[in-house]
Amino acid sequence: MTTHTPRRLGTTGPSVFPLGLGCMGMSALYGEADRAESLATIHAALDAGVTLLDTGDFYGMGHNELLINEALRTAPAALRDRALTSVKFGALRTVEGGFTGYDGRPEAVKNFLAYSLQRLGRDHIDIYRIARVDPDVPVEETIGAIAEAVEAGHVRHIGLSEVGADTLRRAAAVAPIADLQIEYSLISRGIEAEILPTARELGIGVTAYGVLSRGLISGHFTRDRLLSPGDFRGMSPRFQGENLHRNLDLVEALRKVADGKGVSVAQTAIAWVLARGEDIVPLIGARRRDRLTEALGAMEVVLDAGDLAAIEAAVPVGSAAGDRYPAAQMAHLDSEH
Repeated sequence: MTTHTPRRLGTTGPSVFPLGLGCMGMSALYGEADRAESLATIHAALDAGVTLLDTGDFYGMGHNELLINEALRTAPAALRDRALTSVKFGALRTVEGGFTGYDGRPEAVKNFLAYSLQRLGRDHIDIYRIARVDPDVPVEETIGAIAEAVEAGHVRHIGLSEVGADTLRRAAAVAPIADLQIEYSLISRGIEAEILPTARELGIGVTAYGVLSRGLISGHFTRDRLLSPGDFRGMSPRFQGENLHRNLDLVEALRKVADGKGVSVAQTAIAWVLARGEDIVPLIGARRRDRLTEALGAMEVVLDAGDLAAIEAAVPVGSAAGDRYPAAQMAHLDSEH
């Protein structure tokens, strides 16, 4: 196993392996997942050196946290002990699987946390963050409640998710923030204008999700692919009609660059995010060991100035067709306001 230099999440956060494992797809939103393969993938990730496991208490209504619990319980002690959990909370769900808003009240924070600790089978969560800012609760109150959990030893570090620069500043004025989790990829570069510079100014790291844009720019998504029931990409603007065709045209342009380097499209896209700064940790949403292996290979890809220029010429800033979420979900993104 190649030794890779850890990346630190901000000036106050933990040092982690350069890639994290996003576990959402093992429980929700991408259709059925293979439980045994999911557990094997988590074990393989830990064995490869991955330390950060990212989840949300609302992924499969707790299913994902229980899955991680099982994976850690059945992993060798040495691997289990170095695993770090990053948990999002606050999303309100319906029995049918719908989303009805977010709850960032201090008493709700304590409630969500108690349930997560129980499901994960751990005495603390390493990084805890509200999934989306509650518009009815000042972010200072939500962060203050997490800070109390840090003081009590139930949480190690405070994170944020999908917030804009102003909210980032307000939160950081209350307590140290380890990282901002936000979508960042070749076709989702909105953070570069204001959010990323602000995070860097404040000493806040970035855990980048959607680095393959939910598989869209992985090189494996085809124009004629039929999505299974329950796969939320069926409602995602970038996967719709002409948008899909235009976005896959970008992928084919990227494929030419990848082929020239003898690596895969996914590895090229992940390597590009890795090259954006030592303070950025891409989250890989692999649900299978073969996809995990491919993603880990991105760390061996060296991109020089010419490679970066060719990649960005293939997928120019702002070239993606369609928003990254449906309109109703875009409205919840403080980062887009």
